[in-house]
Amino acid sequence: MGGTSDGRQLAERLALDPRYGVVLSFAGRTRSLQLPPVPCRVGGFGGVEGLVEYLRRESCQALIDATHPFAAQMSLHAVRAVEQTGTPLLRVECPAWQRAAGDRWREVPDMEQAVAALGQAPRRVFSSVGRLEVEAFRAAPQHHYLLRAVDEFSIELPHARVLAARGPFDVAGERELFERERVELIVSKNAGTAATYAKIEAARALGLPVVMLARPVLPPAPTVAMWQSALDWLDRLHGAGASRRGV
Repeated sequence: MGGTSDGRQLAERLALDPRYGVVLSFAGRTRSLQLPPVPCRVGGFGGVEGLVEYLRRESCQALIDATHPFAAQMSLHAVRAVEQTGTPLLRVECPAWQRAAGDRWREVPDMEQAVAALGQAPRRVFSSVGRLEVEAFRAAPQHHYLLRAVDEFSIELPHARVLAARGPFDVAGERELFERERVELIVSKNAGTAATYAKIEAARALGLPVVMLARPVLPPAPTVAMWQSALDWLDRLHGAGASRRGV
């Protein structure tokens, strides 16, 4: 189950190994998907029952959850599905970003608290939380929002502009963007990915405050921090010489 660069890289690596039959699954929330040269499926499974049916129908021998750290529902469905099917599960999840010297973070548990942290006085806000979450900003229409996402979208806010862009981003570019747009505050999810960390480094350099959304609590599952470790897990699971079918 993909949605991250780790999932893409792992699927591409497994596709080169004749021992594996790999399918990379996307939720399909991003319209401009960049599909890798491996078998892919796009769209939900239909809840836990749908995922259970898929795992059984395809005789999957392993399920790897490489979804975004904030895709909590999908990770929950994966855990519940393997409880019913007995399919071995591994989660690939990069570590969360940690506060460094010079960071001005205010950590919050959800978007409601993130909006409250903006305050009442109008501010120029940069947000990269994604189009599914930005509706929360309608509770604070006094601010000026620059909303970055992979796809263009519309939102009914009097002072909002959407910037469609796909990472990875670099520090120089992020700093230039923040200075040009006179950004005063940044709202970000703690994704933990290297591809989007430049905005945190740029905020640190400019002394900008960051409202950081904490990761949701996921149900326990065997977890590795790097996609390369999933290769070792598969070898230990099935034996280096076995043929396998996986997701």
